[in-house]
Amino acid sequence: MTFQQQPPALVDNQGRVAFGVFPETVANINGRAADYRTPMGKPASSFARHFHYKQFQYFGIISDELLAGCAFAHTGYLGMAFFYLFEPQTGALHEYTWRSPLGRDLRMSASPQQGESVFRQKNVDIRLGYQQDDQGALSKSLSIKLDGLTLDAHMNEGPAYQPMSLCTRTGINGWVYANKVAGKAVTGSLQRQGKHTDLSAIDANGHHDFSAGYMRRETFWNWACLSTRVGDTRVGLNLSCGVNETTFSENCLWIDDVMVPTGGVIFDYNRDELMQPWTIRSLCGRVHLQFTPNGNHKERLNLGLFASNFNQLFGHFDGELRLDDGRRLPIERHYGFVEEQYAKW
Repeated sequence: MTFQQQPPALVDNQGRVAFGVFPETVANINGRAADYRTPMGKPASSFARHFHYKQFQYFGIISDELLAGCAFAHTGYLGMAFFYLFEPQTGALHEYTWRSPLGRDLRMSASPQQGESVFRQKNVDIRLGYQQDDQGALSKSLSIKLDGLTLDAHMNEGPAYQPMSLCTRTGINGWVYANKVAGKAVTGSLQRQGKHTDLSAIDANGHHDFSAGYMRRETFWNWACLSTRVGDTRVGLNLSCGVNETTFSENCLWIDDVMVPTGGVIFDYNRDELMQPWTIRSLCGRVHLQFTPNGNHKERLNLGLFASNFNQLFGHFDGELRLDDGRRLPIERHYGFVEEQYAKW
């Protein structure tokens, strides 16, 4: 992996955006300081600079007993939060979605290194936290307080961990910064309906996504994520197509704390029957997986000028990962996520 020079902030004092894959998390995603222009090269209006800027943050929890996903999205026109819990053994799915016009109830951190994002409405308090310790190690937290449910989850990266930290162009005038983490343990607890679940006791692992930028007006992507242990090896997987593909790619896997790039990925699935098995393989030959869905969290909204058709499926992966040293890591019924997403924003 060839890294670009680590910037102290994503946008410099002349409005220039740093592009590339970086060795560490970028501390300040000061996106609205960018020299954002119209497609014809003129400076964009203050309206466009504000409402064209998109932000997305996600914390996923994966185990054999429990899968959970929580996301914040701010499109400028609308703020949204969702949270779901899925129990593979029973098939029980608990889903929640909240919306806030103009994002009045949502505050997004501009840093994946130090800060807090908060969504608050009546009887709803959700927080995504970012913290760096004195040794430079990053940690991420998720706190959820609802009627009858409390979740506190923490994921520590450790000083040796290599995140996927990159910024790519989108069209003639846009760009996206993405920071991805997988293959790390999650600690904490879930309290629901009088039941206590210790996340360490169920060997929970996590995934995190911090993305922001001037994204395409119409955006599509597929995505796959795995966060688990294979024997004594911690394994993470972050694969996508449709976004973050210009010059640089976010596609990678993690073997313990080491990030390994995979390049292009093929998602083969039935668009009319998303609950049928998916096949996912990388062109480099490292990834050979089948994904079997167990459930689907959907978000659909069509307002003409703005639309979303979002499917995040949760289920299990089978197959193998082929490493450069000749090892083959068997993936046998390890849980994770895949997505099909369309957004017009």
